[in-house]
Amino acid sequence: MTHHPLDPAALRARAASALLAARDRTHLLTGCVEEPDLLAQHSPLMSPLVWDLAHIGNQEEQWLLRTVGGRDALRPDIDSVYDAFEHPRAARPSLPLLAPAEARGYVAEVRGRVLDVLESSPLHGGPLLDSGFAFGMIAQHEQQHDETMLITHQLRRGPAVLTAPPPPDTSDGILPTEVLIPGGPFTMGTSAEPWALDNERPAHRRLVPSFLIDTTPVSNGAYQRFIEDGGYDEPRWWAEAGWAQVREHKLRAPLFWKRDGRQWLRRRFGVTEPVPPDEPVLHISWYEADAYARWAGRRLPTEAEWEKAARHDPVSGRAMRYPWGDEDPTPVHANLGQRHLRPAPVGSYPEGESPFGVRQLIGDVWEWTASDFMPYPGFAAFPYREYSEVFFGTEYKVLRGGSFAVDPVACRGTFRNWDLPVRRQIFSGFRTARDAEPTGDAA
Repeated sequence: MTHHPLDPAALRARAASALLAARDRTHLLTGCVEEPDLLAQHSPLMSPLVWDLAHIGNQEEQWLLRTVGGRDALRPDIDSVYDAFEHPRAARPSLPLLAPAEARGYVAEVRGRVLDVLESSPLHGGPLLDSGFAFGMIAQHEQQHDETMLITHQLRRGPAVLTAPPPPDTSDGILPTEVLIPGGPFTMGTSAEPWALDNERPAHRRLVPSFLIDTTPVSNGAYQRFIEDGGYDEPRWWAEAGWAQVREHKLRAPLFWKRDGRQWLRRRFGVTEPVPPDEPVLHISWYEADAYARWAGRRLPTEAEWEKAARHDPVSGRAMRYPWGDEDPTPVHANLGQRHLRPAPVGSYPEGESPFGVRQLIGDVWEWTASDFMPYPGFAAFPYREYSEVFFGTEYKVLRGGSFAVDPVACRGTFRNWDLPVRRQIFSGFRTARDAEPTGDAA
């Protein structure tokens, strides 16, 4: 569905489809393990899976049943338990959580009532209703928690419970390693995408000097050369706080890697396997990405550079929804939606490349940028401050582009993710950039 229709029936169908797809994935992620695994906290960084499950239902109840539908509250007594701001993840196992069967019953009852609300909603008459925004917001929220639950599965110890075919290797020969993005203005952010979240708005002009950017994310093989060259032993490559992390936690490689004689192995969803050299490197912190870039004589791209490389069409001068154009992603464009449980080899998805020839900007791995998470000029918090505004500042770094674990409903050329620069459990990688030599152009 390239252009989001204003016809209410089509909007209802789109919203229902997005909600149902998210719920199918939630059932997969919570139904593939036994009750003890649902109740356990597999890492202090993550919630028990059963918390995520009921939290998904509670957010849906609060926004779609009570706020949009004007219906009576089903379970106001659990609002506090499932308030993500009231309880840090490490403390959630000690809360009076709904048992798995009760949580499943609750989310099913909420969803049944929500589908009734959707049927009767006018889908216009205010920003929450226009274009079905509130329904799209909740579908994105559930998919974001599904990605969080997939991270929990990666952290979980025990035999594999999730399976998926490997992504196809669609790389088509030798790519240039980097391309020039000419300097000049471009349109960043969006004011038109119906389900865009507040931090993606509004569209505004940015002037970006010329720069060069990698055509693909940095691979495991390239990152191994950094390791073998003593990258984790050299403080000169590291930001001060990053070097402190290296020493405190004795970091030697990406998370889930371990050395076995002459080769590196990794643990991936319960399977231990050799690290594939041609895949994008995964599970690294911003500090590791930044250190590699310095070692390579390069740097991380800024958020504006990343988005210009991903969305700007130099022929028309306009900003596209995705690197390949305005149509929604399909399996030939990008590795999204948990179809595969790993990134595709670097250079894959030629049909998803940008007009500049940059590949895998969408899907595969979240890409760290050099930028702090800040509001755009004219930002307005909507529909609540806690989605974005409370995170703005220098504490969080921006990631772009989504990963193999991201559903297309929660991924677009304007979508902004953010996290602490120490985080490694997320599906994060990066690509590098460098300043262009001065040429007297518009930069």
